[in-house]
Amino acid sequence: MTTPLPDSARDWFWARHANPKSGWSRVPTGAVIVYAVYQRDWRLLTAACLWTLVNPVLFVPPETEDAWMTRAVLAERWWLTEEANGTMGLGYPNVCNTGGALASVVALYAAWRRRPVSAAIATIVMGGLKLWWLRELVQKYDARETGTSSHR
Repeated sequence: MTTPLPDSARDWFWARHANPKSGWSRVPTGAVIVYAVYQRDWRLLTAACLWTLVNPVLFVPPETEDAWMTRAVLAERWWLTEEANGTMGLGYPNVCNTGGALASVVALYAAWRRRPVSAAIATIVMGGLKLWWLRELVQKYDARETGTSSHR
């Protein structure tokens, strides 16, 4: 059993991760991991995994919430905490993230088997579904703030 972070540490983490530079610089990480597996480049794989871990705390909190990626991170936090949802499941929009996770497994398997077309297609699907999931969360988050209902 893990001990959850105190609220202040959790707030500090999410505030820094909400910097759009944090979010956008993480987007290609999945593709880099697939490429590293394909190339059997264990140093690149290690660097990409370390980047995934340290990236959310490298940037200062954003000055505004105007950037789409800032709102995506804030929407994700809202979805997880205030709405008490998970990130995976068969309900919409979590099915997008679940599909992206499955695509990542396919991408990694294809990379390991050195099937570049399958690895590339699965990597594109993985990234596309993650961004689709975030888009849906941002729409729900923005609708919450304006008091309008979401189209989904």
